[in-house]
Amino acid sequence: MAHQAILEFATTGRGTRDITGAVAQVVAQSGIACGLVQVFVQHTSCSLTITENASPDVRRDLETIVQRLAPDGDPAYRHDEEGPDDMSAHARSVLTDTGLTVPVGGGRLLLGTWQGIYLWEHRTAPHRRKVVVTVL
Repeated sequence: MAHQAILEFATTGRGTRDITGAVAQVVAQSGIACGLVQVFVQHTSCSLTITENASPDVRRDLETIVQRLAPDGDPAYRHDEEGPDDMSAHARSVLTDTGLTVPVGGGRLLLGTWQGIYLWEHRTAPHRRKVVVTVL
């Protein structure tokens, strides 16, 4: 038995958005008590991550780290059709990930106390992002 939903989120530009509650709601609606939930974002310039949900400083610091690893407007980039954040957004997506898996038990996400699921927008402008949630 499997259950699937496609969620859509509006981002406000570069940064993280907590989507834990929306994913948990899909899990609850699935009726699956024990299994896995796979979460996948259908884009190449944003990603998903599981990180601390208590201190927003953690997410700000992660943004600082990826800015150092994949800076906007690097003159070595060839792909820049959509501006200086174009290639850096793709690189950040590859350095993080577009999909993740979380165990399900008792009909709920088995995340740790301080863990949350985040959609991480790597573009500077707002976007609408689709996330596929599959519960198995």
